[in-house]
Amino acid sequence: MADPHTSPTPSERLAAAGLRPTRQRLALTSLVYGQGERHVSAESLHAEAVRAKVPVSLATVYNTLRRFTECGLLREVLVAPGKVYFDTNAADHHHFFFERTGELADIPADHVTLSKLPATPPGTDIARVDVIIRLSAAKT
Repeated sequence: MADPHTSPTPSERLAAAGLRPTRQRLALTSLVYGQGERHVSAESLHAEAVRAKVPVSLATVYNTLRRFTECGLLREVLVAPGKVYFDTNAADHHHFFFERTGELADIPADHVTLSKLPATPPGTDIARVDVIIRLSAAKT
């Protein structure tokens, strides 16, 4: 049995999500989770993989991140059309988006209060509410 005080290994993480532990998935899992909770784009992860000499295409990185998201390992954060980050913190929370640097920072869910949400269309339920607060440099 794994020690509850240690992070799961890449193999354990993939097995828990029901994913086959291919060589590329294991390598990308190690890169994604090797630095603690963070936000990565497919491009930044691909660059990390190249630096780590992991032979993987950008398309494979995109496909792997999407699959990890479908399995609940990651959470997708869309900050602009065509600009997607993948968040290792899959718990409910919100984000600050620093427009100048393109960085994301987590905001705990209980630090944002929504006083009213619209009624949902018939036959639907709210799955999740994502708040992204966009930050720019302060005006002097």
